[in-house]
Amino acid sequence: MTLPVDAVARLRLIRTDSIGPVTYRQLIARFGDADTALRMLPDLARKGGRALVVAGAGAAEAELAALDAIGATMIFIGTAAYPALLASQETAPPVLSARGDLGLLERPAVAIVGARNASAAGTRFARTLAAELADHDLVVVSGLARGIDAAAHQGAMAGGTIAVVAGGVDVVYPPENAALMAEIAEKGLIVAEQMPGVEPQARHFPRRNRIIAGLAAGTLVVEGAPKSGSLITARIAAEAGREVMAIPGSPLDPRAQGCNLLIREGATLVQGAADVIEALSAFGGGPQLGLRFKAAEAAPLYDDLPADAGDAERDAVAALLSPTPVAIDEIVRLSGLPAPLVATVLLDLELGGGLVRHAGGRVGLA
Repeated sequence: MTLPVDAVARLRLIRTDSIGPVTYRQLIARFGDADTALRMLPDLARKGGRALVVAGAGAAEAELAALDAIGATMIFIGTAAYPALLASQETAPPVLSARGDLGLLERPAVAIVGARNASAAGTRFARTLAAELADHDLVVVSGLARGIDAAAHQGAMAGGTIAVVAGGVDVVYPPENAALMAEIAEKGLIVAEQMPGVEPQARHFPRRNRIIAGLAAGTLVVEGAPKSGSLITARIAAEAGREVMAIPGSPLDPRAQGCNLLIREGATLVQGAADVIEALSAFGGGPQLGLRFKAAEAAPLYDDLPADAGDAERDAVAALLSPTPVAIDEIVRLSGLPAPLVATVLLDLELGGGLVRHAGGRVGLA
């Protein structure tokens, strides 16, 4: 795959401290391209009384070379290769490392997730169901964890599977899945948000889960406790307007409690592949599955952010902020200012180190 001509600039912007997914997209919307945004960053940070160290070109070039050495590549948001369903999420990763068959990102997909300490019955069901869904031309997405995830990858291997890993695309975790990861790299696709060589940390797994949910039109939970990562993935899918499905289980089995809870809250009860296909039919079905989100591909949060804001606008927005997170929509409503102008002020505050972004489109003072 051919990288964009400004790949190094984009990567430098992404790897600069305090530049997250939302900030990256707003900087591109405000300045038009990564090169201009990089030039403006130091001045923007100084406005907020902060010295910002921009990531160097050498480090970015080394990262690209490291991926190339293992046969992997980078996919930047805003390019045709970036998966449309994922791009429609506000917090979509600005860049993905990918190793394997990139064509799988263009096919309809369903996520299958579940417990690491899965039962034998649950593991067998996940493997069989994944194989049946793959036979219906659905790519199966999961997280390469022990238990249900591994079984789902194994079942779908012949038809297409995508493993989203929490660390670098070249880092094996857990160790017992080394052979499975190598097979997916050869026959399927491995995707990561972290840089190559990064060992997975606890904070990386929720971020991985949003990618799993974002790549698929629906998420199916086979087994999972109420506070498990699988339930987090399902809730992210629900918040994004995707289908959420669950396999019912015995109330006596703690591994079934999360699934039963999801069903009680409105998730689709699934007993076989036909139920999954029927549930996903709202997204177009068959090869058209997922095209509902094509229009959102690479769309910035705002079409055109103002280059700057006046002192009066800055003061009006700042007066509404506190350490308690508040929805950006509420700031827009109370300030009476246009949403793009509020976004510009918040971006300046964030780059100056005075603002922290929270989940659900909320912000608060650092």
